[in-house]
Amino acid sequence: MICVALPGLAISTEEGQLAGRGLEGYYRAGRRVLSRCQVRVAGREPLAVQARMASADRARFVGTLRVTPHGGPDPDVVVERTRSADGRERITLRSAAPRPLRLPVEVALGTDLADLGAVAAGAVGPELPASVHDAGLRWSCATGASCVTADPPPADALASAGLLRWDFDLPPGGSVTVELRVRLDGPGPVRATGRTATSPLAPARASGDDPRVPALLRTSIADLQALLVRDPTHTVDTHLAAGAPWRCGLAPAEALAAARMTLPLGTRLAAGTLRTLARTQVMGRGPQSGLIPGPRRDAGPHLPPGCTGTEATLLFPVLLAEARRWGLHDQETEELLPSAERCLTWLRATVGEGPYLRDPQPGGPVRCETQAHAHRAALLGADLLDAFGRPGGSGLRDWARGLRAAFRQDFWIDDRGGGRPAAARTPDGRPLPHLGVTTVHLLDTGLLGGGELAPGLLDKVQTEQLARLLGSPVMDSGWGLRGLGAKETAYNAFGHRSGAVRVHETAIAVAGLTAAGYEKEAGSLLRGVLAAAAAFDHRLPEMYAGEQRSEGSAPLPHPAACRPAATAAASGVLLLTTVAGVRPDAPAGTVTLRPMASAPLGEIGLTGLRVAGAPFSVRVSRLGLAMVEEAADGLQLGV
Repeated sequence: MICVALPGLAISTEEGQLAGRGLEGYYRAGRRVLSRCQVRVAGREPLAVQARMASADRARFVGTLRVTPHGGPDPDVVVERTRSADGRERITLRSAAPRPLRLPVEVALGTDLADLGAVAAGAVGPELPASVHDAGLRWSCATGASCVTADPPPADALASAGLLRWDFDLPPGGSVTVELRVRLDGPGPVRATGRTATSPLAPARASGDDPRVPALLRTSIADLQALLVRDPTHTVDTHLAAGAPWRCGLAPAEALAAARMTLPLGTRLAAGTLRTLARTQVMGRGPQSGLIPGPRRDAGPHLPPGCTGTEATLLFPVLLAEARRWGLHDQETEELLPSAERCLTWLRATVGEGPYLRDPQPGGPVRCETQAHAHRAALLGADLLDAFGRPGGSGLRDWARGLRAAFRQDFWIDDRGGGRPAAARTPDGRPLPHLGVTTVHLLDTGLLGGGELAPGLLDKVQTEQLARLLGSPVMDSGWGLRGLGAKETAYNAFGHRSGAVRVHETAIAVAGLTAAGYEKEAGSLLRGVLAAAAAFDHRLPEMYAGEQRSEGSAPLPHPAACRPAATAAASGVLLLTTVAGVRPDAPAGTVTLRPMASAPLGEIGLTGLRVAGAPFSVRVSRLGLAMVEEAADGLQLGV
């Protein structure tokens, strides 16, 4: 159970006690400030009866005790603990005994002040010695210090044993509360950026026939808010951390992808993310000029690791162009346009005279999804350049046209099953035939003006075949799309790039299949992810095992998955807005609705979205008909 309010985390098991095992503890800025927090009442630990997430940053644990001798089987003390990622823990004791109780309470505390990476690797030392500090205890080492203070102050504090003690008198039906505050080297409590009045995400709500719909949107937005981080040098700008607990820093490709999927919640997050990453862009001359740096990412058993910097550089102009369609002001767009131009210049310079964008490392493959990203960036980038009277649009469109012609021939493998896209081409031109989830990016073409989507790299027949493949049991696990087809060599249901369901790609597939008119396949994937979300209490992890769904089964968690994860939480927003088919063109003052005609979730209503800077609400009936219920003044319904 992970509570998140970055830079704070609180990681617990369902027992509620923090025993210092595994990842348990309070963390701030990647350091474990408290690893052990064990409560004993009258010398005994409470019996855990319930544990649940109350919100993205808070968990509630309930335990019971019998302290009255010969009192029968019923508990007479209830112990409730509320644990918050900002470093607070409230411990409340309630008496159900018919007589007054005198309860000795002990809280055993300890920490190693270890780095999260060391904790995850199991490379931590013993607990540090404590000292009495203020109304609590303090620990220190060469790299920092942490302390715990209590309100009310303890009657006794034993540094040698790491103990705080109280004696409470509770009348029948009475209660008492102790609040602990955990801090790193003296600063006050953490407050999540997204829980302030200045959150860049609109508090949208969902309703409808399917009770999972409102829960998914509510939890997705709460998780996104918990993962928001401010740029420390430009505090007006926020972006999303990749996920907790493993990736609490900036991952450029994931931050851009998540900001793009959350455009229905407003454009402020997109603008902050773009400004933050524009400051990291490589300047000057040379082959990397214009690149937005990013780490390498494992690509599974058949391909070498890929460069997320390439993906981020191609996503930058796409996000800027689409954010403008959703309502980003022209002034903000123009301020970011030079960075987008540098991304597009890097694309043309790296491609050179050939049709394909190759991997940056020598001898690297030509990846299918990279061509999809590059094609989309060229078309949406050209649209953006034209809108502001900048040169270069026609050249980008000409290159994209040549890429389409070459791709449809070079990247299509004919076989007895109707053919498939190649996952990549080797440096010597051989196509790699394994079927994987990266092909879904061929369906993600991007939003142009008037609610129209850009053309794709596949022709109509090839798109239909890809839809059939994605909808087959080989790819559709019943919980979402596998990373690698179940019949492929090296398939592994838990392989994070070789079989596990990755929510982001499944959401992209649902949106792309819907736009292409393949609602049967899209609806199946949508319902699968919704079922998985319910099994995970609507907090979608970034991935889970790709084992086939069967009656009475549940998706298997992946032990290395971030949960919450930015792209998974943002996928919840994309999935539900895809059902409504909202396609805005704020510069033209229009919004087009292309809802799923099959209405796979029955009636659904979305309120509090943002289009053209104003609240936007839409409802889709059980017949698949959409109606705008709230919109900006002057916004017209497109055809």
